[in-house]
Amino acid sequence: MIWIGRSAGFRSFLSIGINFLILLLNIRLIAWGFPALVVTLLSALFILATTIFLGNSNDQSNETAFYATLLVLAVLTGLIVLLQGPLSVQGFGNENTEDLEGMSLLVGIQFQQIMTSTMLISTLGAISEAAIAEATGLTELVKMGSDLTTAEIMKHGFSIGHEIIGTALNTLFFGFFGGFLGLFIWYVKLNYHFAGFINNKIFVSEIAMVLISFIGVALTVPLTVIVIRIRAKNLRE
Repeated sequence: MIWIGRSAGFRSFLSIGINFLILLLNIRLIAWGFPALVVTLLSALFILATTIFLGNSNDQSNETAFYATLLVLAVLTGLIVLLQGPLSVQGFGNENTEDLEGMSLLVGIQFQQIMTSTMLISTLGAISEAAIAEATGLTELVKMGSDLTTAEIMKHGFSIGHEIIGTALNTLFFGFFGGFLGLFIWYVKLNYHFAGFINNKIFVSEIAMVLISFIGVALTVPLTVIVIRIRAKNLRE
């Protein structure tokens, strides 16, 4: 990455290192008893800032992408909190029983809070990537086309977004399927029936994270377009 991307490749490695330290701190603070949702939201802000501002050298695009991801993060937080109860995917599944034998589950933290944090963290990469792609393309378009109307900005923004959404869905889906291929084969070998498969806690929790991430990517497109429209005058100066 450094050989091909030079400074951009180095910044990417630096971003990964910083985000890894933020995640470790996030885990430690939750383990110490700090509110999981508050700690995760603060960690998410730092992770988004690190990912966006170290991943791209265009400050105007970075600011737009950051504002858009903050809006998306706010919406997803509300959505995840609302869905936690009906989903009931916190904790461990029956398949984890053997691994947990001899271990105590009395960690002093509600597993529902941990699941909320997990879902939030899992969305950050997808929404930051989509926001940067959308903001970079649309920012350059607005700067070059000073006479673009609001309708034209919206039209070009959604045109760019359509391509981003299609690619993001494939990335999320195949990442999920590839990561759980072994588990899927295990389900087949154990002769899981269809109802048991789609109601399995491990499967539901992972597919829920993929769907919430995709909702975040889908929301990123219109919210980035709105932020670009609000900042259009400043971008042209």
